[in-house]
Amino acid sequence: MKLKMSAADNELMEILMGMAQVTRCCRQDVAFCEGVTFHQFMILDAVAEKEELPMTDLHTILAVEKSTTTRLVNPLIQKGLLRRDKSIHDSRAITLFLTPEGKKTHEKILLCLAGFFQKITRNIPEGKRTDVLSAIRVFINAIKNSTAEYSCCK
Repeated sequence: MKLKMSAADNELMEILMGMAQVTRCCRQDVAFCEGVTFHQFMILDAVAEKEELPMTDLHTILAVEKSTTTRLVNPLIQKGLLRRDKSIHDSRAITLFLTPEGKKTHEKILLCLAGFFQKITRNIPEGKRTDVLSAIRVFINAIKNSTAEYSCCK
């Protein structure tokens, strides 16, 4: 017996597949700007915002496992964009800091992203921009809430 989805379910699946395709640049381990991946930019941005960031905070920010966080942080340290120090309070804990080169790279990436976001914005009809962004936020929250409740997506 072949199961059929409703037209509404098919539409949601098409939308999710489309979103997965167009957001690929933000999910791949491919540099998108200044030799940095989007996840690595998220790390630089989080450290820039706090000036110093415990490594354990990144697991939550990135929504990834510890080993993945380490895998994403290490190239940034090797490139000289981040500095890793032992925490003053706990010698087992690691705190991350931006280096001067990391600060420059972060700023360059922000400029790169600003251009990208401006192009996206120009492609949304002016009168619908607020509604589109609001609808996407609602949709993201619906997905988050559903995946928390539904075991097939964990």
